[in-house]
Amino acid sequence: MDLKSGYPYWAVKNGLLPSFPPLTRDVRCDVAVVGAGITGALIARALCEAGMDVVVLDKRDAGWGSTAATTALLQYEIDEGMLGIAGRYDEAHAAAVFKACETAVRDLEPIARSVRGSSFHRATSLYYASWPWHAARVGDEGEMRRRNGFELDILARAELKDRFGIDASVALLTKVAARMDPYRVAVGLLADLAKRGCEVFDRTSLVRWENASGGLRIQTDRDATVRCRHLVLAAGYEAHAFLRQRVAHNHSTYAVVSEPLANAPAWLDRTLVWESRRPYLYIRPADENRVIIGGEDDRIDLPARRDRAVPRKSKRLLAKLRNLLGRDDIEEGFAWAGTFAETDDALPFFGPHAEHGPRVHFAMAYGGNGIVYSVIGAELIRRRIQRQAHPLMKFLSFERLR
Repeated sequence: MDLKSGYPYWAVKNGLLPSFPPLTRDVRCDVAVVGAGITGALIARALCEAGMDVVVLDKRDAGWGSTAATTALLQYEIDEGMLGIAGRYDEAHAAAVFKACETAVRDLEPIARSVRGSSFHRATSLYYASWPWHAARVGDEGEMRRRNGFELDILARAELKDRFGIDASVALLTKVAARMDPYRVAVGLLADLAKRGCEVFDRTSLVRWENASGGLRIQTDRDATVRCRHLVLAAGYEAHAFLRQRVAHNHSTYAVVSEPLANAPAWLDRTLVWESRRPYLYIRPADENRVIIGGEDDRIDLPARRDRAVPRKSKRLLAKLRNLLGRDDIEEGFAWAGTFAETDDALPFFGPHAEHGPRVHFAMAYGGNGIVYSVIGAELIRRRIQRQAHPLMKFLSFERLR
């Protein structure tokens, strides 16, 4: 599957990080994790720390799928909003998921900082009403979060303009958010796991799996087999290809990294910004006084069309960034596009599906905050394998589709 167009900023910034060997021999383990991106790395780490023997496989170089293309917007807020989740299900579930995401952002900090060069920085998140008629809903969103114990400021137009230079009727300012280099963190975590005895193999594709005595037998494209008790499919946006049931939809999204900005406002280095319209525009700071802007999503993900659209979409994004910040001196540094997937309710799926039985676990951290979901999913999958309970285990699994 062609997941990205052009060379994303992280790959240019870091170069190709050290790779892992292909699998050329038969191995045994407790858990095989298919996918060596940020989701697979976080899950493998959680399982290894729980004392399990883990093998990680990826058909590409580690981190070179969607992880290299993500802009790593780390926040507890879900694209659907607490109002949207509460309206679809109930307020208690909405609050529980938001609280889990808030905890995950905090939990991610020591994990990311364990990798040298992670570029992990705490941030705030500013969510503004794109149009005047969105103001009431944005305000209601803020009040629902406050009612459920979340700390945030509701900024009216004058204060928003004064503090951030953004002309909108209302905005929510939350204090738990972050940014990082996802490619370096993913590969760094896997390299650390390899030193600790967790085997990592890239350039090795899963061909098929079948039930075997006490577990599963995985066949790879290099004629090597992996025998395991459990299989975790953390294959990013390719994972739902393993299911007959359609549980997510692929789209294309676009991103631009600016050249370094001179005399940038202080808030820009510590604030993530996104808006209420859908698909939404967002900006986040990057190293070297650069700014990343993303959006301009296409509802249909066709790689050839996505490739052709990058120059046109990047110009639109750059124009929007200049307009939002009120500056004409912002220049494009890098531009790229990638596949992303989302579910109907903007929530992830972690755990088994009836089609494949209880030993095959899916890790579909889909949506705008997939890395944060992956932190939650690592804990959910670990507990499920160890037969331990978790209050969100059923809700963030395929069971909620029933």
